[in-house]
Amino acid sequence: MKHQYIERYTNRVWTEKLFADPWVRLIYSKAEENPGLLLRMLTSGWFSRALASLLYDSRLGSPFNRNRHFFDSTHVDLTECADEPGRWKTAREVFERKIRYWECRPMCREPSAVVSPADARILVGSLLCRSSIFIKGKFFELDELLGRKKKFVHAFRDGDFAVLRLTPEKYHYNHTPVAGEVVDIYEVQGMYHSCNPGAIVGMAASLSKNRRVVTIIDTDVYRGSRVGLVAMIEIVALMIGDVVQCYSTRRYDSPAPVGKGMFLEKGVPKSRYRPGSSTDVLLFERERIDFARDILFNMHRPGIESRYSEGFGRPLVETDIRVRSLIASGKNASAANVSCLDEGEKERWKMSCSSCFWLS
Repeated sequence: MKHQYIERYTNRVWTEKLFADPWVRLIYSKAEENPGLLLRMLTSGWFSRALASLLYDSRLGSPFNRNRHFFDSTHVDLTECADEPGRWKTAREVFERKIRYWECRPMCREPSAVVSPADARILVGSLLCRSSIFIKGKFFELDELLGRKKKFVHAFRDGDFAVLRLTPEKYHYNHTPVAGEVVDIYEVQGMYHSCNPGAIVGMAASLSKNRRVVTIIDTDVYRGSRVGLVAMIEIVALMIGDVVQCYSTRRYDSPAPVGKGMFLEKGVPKSRYRPGSSTDVLLFERERIDFARDILFNMHRPGIESRYSEGFGRPLVETDIRVRSLIASGKNASAANVSCLDEGEKERWKMSCSSCFWLS
């Protein structure tokens, strides 16, 4: 089955090129039949690091280095890069590339705007069973995702979430989605499951089984975004060896680790993945934000083939978005934040406002 998504800035439907898809589907189909030693080996840290080294550090082993077909087929825009692409010698350098985000990724300046932490494909949902976008227990289990920290589980219970999937060709720096003070940051150990849509469907709640870094941000502080507590969860995947915390307030200069008590500005680099596909999850407290209407509208758009339709009961279509672009606003502030969108996005926002996309 094909996996399609909607590109936000053109409203075009694209069919995703799923890397190593036959192997991923084989592994997870066998895992469902006989979970055990093979799956544990293939999703272990040592196997993931060894595979990443072969594909990303070898000058011979990687398809990234053989020709420019990869960039052309995945629409990578090399003109955005902060460094000269001709200097790259390994796929790791391509994967960990920096971009001139201050020029090519404009950000909404509304105080309550929540912006995308990554160039990614996004789905949103609610943990409240009465919500029209209720998807509880499909992508993750809340207590397991948060490492069973009860105070945070209680804070986000019945709240909202966004799942942002980074594919291998994406820019792999994470940026801060909100402004606020770090209440806690901690690592939860786990496996290295693939973030291929087939793997996520095959292994329900797989995102809460992977190794991850959890950052809890209080935005109800001076200069904060005023959208309550926000959890930013950076989840490793197959061939992701690490999440490196490298917060910087000016471009990529003077990177520093993120720690408790630190104030984070919105839209600046926070961390980077090393390397492969990976996923960010954002959690919000109940009734503190409204998601962007075009993302909600796209999720249930008919006529699009999505693998998430196979295992989630109804179609769930991803929207391809850019880092620092608007994904949500403080409750009842959505209309004010329409000024953050470009002309094409404004038209789709107006269309979604007048459409009956809230499904019962």
